[in-house]
Amino acid sequence: MTNTNLQIFLDIATEAALAAGAVLQGYLGKVEDAITEKGRPGDLVTVADKASEAVILQVLGRHFSDHAILTEESGKLGDQKNEFLWVIDPLDGTTNFAHQYPFFAVSIGLLINGVPQVGVIYDPFHDELFRAAQDLGATRNRIPIRVSDTSELSKSLLVTGFAYDRRETSDNNYAEFCHLTHLTQGVRRSGSASVDLAHVACGRLDGYWERGLSPWDIAAGIIIVREAGGKVTAYDCTPIKIESGRILATNGHLHEILSQELQQVPPLSAWK
Repeated sequence: MTNTNLQIFLDIATEAALAAGAVLQGYLGKVEDAITEKGRPGDLVTVADKASEAVILQVLGRHFSDHAILTEESGKLGDQKNEFLWVIDPLDGTTNFAHQYPFFAVSIGLLINGVPQVGVIYDPFHDELFRAAQDLGATRNRIPIRVSDTSELSKSLLVTGFAYDRRETSDNNYAEFCHLTHLTQGVRRSGSASVDLAHVACGRLDGYWERGLSPWDIAAGIIIVREAGGKVTAYDCTPIKIESGRILATNGHLHEILSQELQQVPPLSAWK
């Protein structure tokens, strides 16, 4: 795949993300009567999710009618074994959006032969556009970005999240959160995986881990972090499988130590 082709994919994904972001801005504060749960408590969908997705599908369909799509609201579109698979979250952070809490984004990633190679994350509330493509670098509002230089866990600021099934499983990330809160300057929770990854990429945060994720939560962020000089793997430093739902993303300096700590977290009962 040539850099020219990747740039074209990146520019069209940007067009779609910006258009979807404009839709979200128009709905912000106006969705109180159009919120439903997908089946699990706290797993929300709004008219804004669907309207944002419609705009993205329209833009991508106009340019890449033969490409496959995996999106949070409509699911699988086209042959999922296609060389080109667009993985889309039209509104990552729906609960935040519904409460007008300013951490949500549009996330559009392109997998080529199963590998994330193009990613766009647009935060319309703060008008921040994060973009990257394989070997083309990563930018925030068209300006190059790099991950942080923090190399000591005790001086780091991390971020994580808690999945919708946290009430139903003991593997809910609570113990990991407590453990790493004690070892760092703090652990934040924004409620938007794509925003978390974007903030690792631009150096605001030093590392991120989470479980219970879907491919559309992280497909775009993976390539953005990597192109900003960071590292993204599974918890145990093996290559990430985006369908696994688990991710460890860092500035690279902290990757091995965070991996080690995650794998030796004491059980939640030890914190009682």
